[in-house]
Amino acid sequence: MTAATATTTAATAVSPLLTRLAAERATGALLRDRGTLFLEDGRVVHAESPSTPGLDVLLTTGGALAPERWNEAVNEAGARRQVGRFLVDSGGLAGGELEICHLAAIFDAAFFALSPGSGPSRFRRGATHWLGSVRSVPAAAVERETCRRRELLDAVWPYPLLDTAPVVPRPAAPGQTVTARQRLLLEQADGMRTPADLAWLLGRPAFHTLLEVRRLAAAGLVETPHAPPVPAPAPEPLPDWITRAQPPDVALLRRLRDALEASL
Repeated sequence: MTAATATTTAATAVSPLLTRLAAERATGALLRDRGTLFLEDGRVVHAESPSTPGLDVLLTTGGALAPERWNEAVNEAGARRQVGRFLVDSGGLAGGELEICHLAAIFDAAFFALSPGSGPSRFRRGATHWLGSVRSVPAAAVERETCRRRELLDAVWPYPLLDTAPVVPRPAAPGQTVTARQRLLLEQADGMRTPADLAWLLGRPAFHTLLEVRRLAAAGLVETPHAPPVPAPAPEPLPDWITRAQPPDVALLRRLRDALEASL
C-alpha cells in the first residue's frame, strides 16, 4: 500500500457518508450529534458544533470585529444567506481576515462533528447556511485534518479524559516557564472550567485549547485525571450442592478417629 493510498484509507474511515456525498457533489447539511457540516457541490463550505466557539465568537472575542457589526450583518443579510459578503462589503472586516477565521471555524467544528462518538449521520439535501459563501474546502482535506488532529493530541499526551474534565492547574517547578497563551489559559482555569469552557471564554478554537491543555499536562502544569479503577467482579454464588450440604456427623467422625488410633 502506497503512502497516498494509506492516507486516503485513513481519511475515508472518518465518515464514509461524507466521502460519498463529496463524490456525488452533493449540496446540503451533514448532521451528526456533535456538529453539522454544510456542503456545496461536495465541498465543505461551513461547519458548526456545540463543542466549539462559532465564527461570531472567534471574530468578536478576539477583537477583530465589534459585536454590533456582527449583529448588523446577521440582521441585514442573514435572510439572504450573505452574512459573510455583507461583512466584507460594508468594510466591517477584510476578506482575508474573514477567510482565515472561517477556515479555523470549519476545521475546529469538523474535528468534533466527525469524532467517533458523534452518533449516526443524517443528510438534509439542499440545506444551506445563513453565513453564505466564504471559502470552500475539499471534504477529503477536512477528513485528513481531522485524523491528523486526533493523532497529534495523543502524541502530545495520550489522556483523552483531559478533554472533558475541569482544568486543574499545578504549581510550576523552579525555573519552569510557560508561553503567554498558556499563562492566560492557566489564569482562567479555576478547577471548574473544562477546555470547552475556556475556549468559549477566551474566544479560541476548541481544538487548539485541547492541545494546549494536553501540553500543559505533559509538562506537569495541569493535573491529569485518570479513569476510576474498575470494580472487581462479584464472586460467583456457590453451587447448590454445597449450600444444601448437611453439617457433619461429629459422633461418627469421633468413632472413625478412635478406630484409626486403635489400629496403629
